Amino acid sequence: MEQNGDKPYGNDTGVSILHNKYFLYATEFFSGMSVMAVELGASRLLAPYFSSSQIVWTMIIGMIMIAMALGNVWGGRMADKNPNPSKLYGRLLVAAVWIALIPFVGKYVIAGVSFGVAIFIETNFLVWASMASCLVLFVFPLMLLGTVTPSLVKYTVSDLEQNGRIVGELEALNTIGSIIGTFVPTFVTIPTVGTAATFLIFAGILALLAILYFISAKKKRAASVVSILLILVLGTQTGRVSFAFTSDGILYEGESIYNYLQVQEDEDSILLSTNVLVGVQSIMMKDQSLTGMYYDYALAAPFMAGVPEQGEGDLLILGLGTGTYAVLCEEYFEGIRTEGVEIDDKIVDLSREYFNLPETVEVSITDGRAYLSGAGTYDVIMVDAYQDITIPFQMSTVEFFTQVKSHLKENGVMVVNMNMRTDTDGGMNDYLRDTIASVFSEVYTVVVRSGTNMELFASDNPRMLEVFEEQLAYAEDPELAAMMERVRDGLTAAEPGDYILTDDKAPVELLGMRAIDELISDELAYYKDLIRAGDFEGLLDALQ
Repeated sequence: MEQNGDKPYGNDTGVSILHNKYFLYATEFFSGMSVMAVELGASRLLAPYFSSSQIVWTMIIGMIMIAMALGNVWGGRMADKNPNPSKLYGRLLVAAVWIALIPFVGKYVIAGVSFGVAIFIETNFLVWASMASCLVLFVFPLMLLGTVTPSLVKYTVSDLEQNGRIVGELEALNTIGSIIGTFVPTFVTIPTVGTAATFLIFAGILALLAILYFISAKKKRAASVVSILLILVLGTQTGRVSFAFTSDGILYEGESIYNYLQVQEDEDSILLSTNVLVGVQSIMMKDQSLTGMYYDYALAAPFMAGVPEQGEGDLLILGLGTGTYAVLCEEYFEGIRTEGVEIDDKIVDLSREYFNLPETVEVSITDGRAYLSGAGTYDVIMVDAYQDITIPFQMSTVEFFTQVKSHLKENGVMVVNMNMRTDTDGGMNDYLRDTIASVFSEVYTVVVRSGTNMELFASDNPRMLEVFEEQLAYAEDPELAAMMERVRDGLTAAEPGDYILTDDKAPVELLGMRAIDELISDELAYYKDLIRAGDFEGLLDALQ
């Protein structure tokens, strides 16, 4: 294999493995596969801190494309300047070790980068923090992988009359590898062995390719052995990897196709968190009392729909989670029949194992909006599918709420949990409120005392509040009665406005990012004041 009389392998013309084109093709194939596996792993690594929104995915894809472009250019120049395969496989070995270390050091890098961004940048925190984290963690190893294709072209093209065919085969193998590298992590490795193990599996593949080359070339054997031993040792530690900073009381930590999941126990309750560093998606109080959270406020909806007086009712929960609201409704409303919709089947499994979700609650594993197409009618429909900035746009629009309305009984009530309350006009909650008010004639909101949640109640029954007042006589439990009085006293009528979300235009990611900026700015105001005053000693004391 010679190219115009030059030695395409530099000083490695005697390396027999390079004369086997299938080894070179395998290098191309598995490099393409590894790029996509790392990209999908990156989304999981970042999710506990930045969510898995479209904005975060944009940053991941953008930074990876930049890394690959830089690698292509650099790899092409390196191949022309010094066509030595040892350089390429050395880069593969470095990339393998770097990728293997990512799950073990990633959260510390992300935490440090995020704090720095939050301190010094006022707006677009999610954009800058996720972009900077991707830059530090992923750009370098993926740039190294980007050098593979131009280098292999140099080593495989021996006849200019066949260069088109060979380049086409390499590109095809890279693409096929990328396709497989998309499906395998999503449906096989991440759900079964986790994200950390996924990083290590593909790091191991890259290291093995490099080691096979160096064994054949009789070079860098010690470095190869050390690298593979390091990856194997790290592989034994994957069970101890946590992508989020945790405290005591972790009962379960794992992953599903959709979420990073963590079940935590304290003295009074059991909590589920998904994807976010802070925040609770579900809770079960050990003494079966009210939670003190938005679920308690949402219990007003069955009263508004007249369920206590009827002695029965039908409830649909879109975004069941582990069933906190379902359990409360079944406890306080006799004769209520509950259906839950949850897209993540692993969360449903956790609900049965840790949160005592009754078997009487029928659960469907599907998208909430898709479920409505074949659903019946209900006295109450609870929409609880909004998870911080990760808001499914298809469940926030005029078309969606119109569909919900068509599945309510004559005096039915929809209750929506909105969790992005800010003091700025034109925020996420303003859009949701105005959108819903354009569909329903009666819309009221109440602010939840703890956190940033707000509950919204909507109906076309003009007597909704009168029914609520009448039904309060059925609230025999003192704790429940006190909570319903708090809701009644805090209700505020929502008038139709101009902030409307539609299937065609629903910029929920940008609205959520704006709310995140405001929340972070408020939380870090004290630290920023210390920096502006030059009181770095006070800053260090505050961080301890």
